[in-house]
Amino acid sequence: MATPFSTAHSALVGRLRAAGCVYAEDEADLLLAAADDPATLADLTERRVAGEPLEYLLGWAEFCGLRIAVDAGVFVPRGRTALLVEAAAALTGPAPAVVDLCCGSGATTVALAHRLTPRWLAAADIDPAAVACARRNLAGLAAEVFEGDLFAPLPGQWRGRLDLVVANAPYVPTDAVALMPPEARLHEAPVALDGGPDGLSVLRRVGADAARWLAPGGHLVVEAGTTQVEALCAAFDAAGLVPSVWHDEDLDATAVTAQRP
Repeated sequence: MATPFSTAHSALVGRLRAAGCVYAEDEADLLLAAADDPATLADLTERRVAGEPLEYLLGWAEFCGLRIAVDAGVFVPRGRTALLVEAAAALTGPAPAVVDLCCGSGATTVALAHRLTPRWLAAADIDPAAVACARRNLAGLAAEVFEGDLFAPLPGQWRGRLDLVVANAPYVPTDAVALMPPEARLHEAPVALDGGPDGLSVLRRVGADAARWLAPGGHLVVEAGTTQVEALCAAFDAAGLVPSVWHDEDLDATAVTAQRP
């Protein structure tokens, strides 16, 4: 015999599936758990069917096994970025000084805080909404969050002393932003998506400045598209860094690392 819960679950799955949600059953479970009453469930369902990202409705996203708070408009952490965290943790020695640029919600910073034992940990983003969200996620983790463009807001005393710089900077070419899924292009901040004509405008700046902020032997780790690797490695090489490429087929992810000699 069908229970009220199973009936509600089945109906919700049907609505989500009809709206094009690929993981309709999982989403139904999460929405039912998030709703305290039928009215709230109805509101969440209507918003999801209309295309609002699930993470904004729940108020959180899972990243590297952690629950990260995500506010409306803030870049939603992607599973593929776990490769950036893996590469960064593998390359970094004990007690590093670490900065996460274009930090968004601070998801990568939080993951690194759990993987490393930094002597200094900081994050930065140009979007005030992202900065506010990151500060909530990093509360209690002995990390500073700065608002500003890339390295500009960081304390000058760390210039030339950073052991690790990570950046999930925007790398979607401007013309391709319109081709992104509606959940991203209609709801996330454009500054978190648009990487300029070839997608590498911000990443080139990150590399050029990282060469001055990294300590000798320090590493820069960024995420990029597979078709951008050759051009990005050339840019890092021109900046005086030594690049290498990481790829994970399961995550469909590519990370480029670059070491200051």
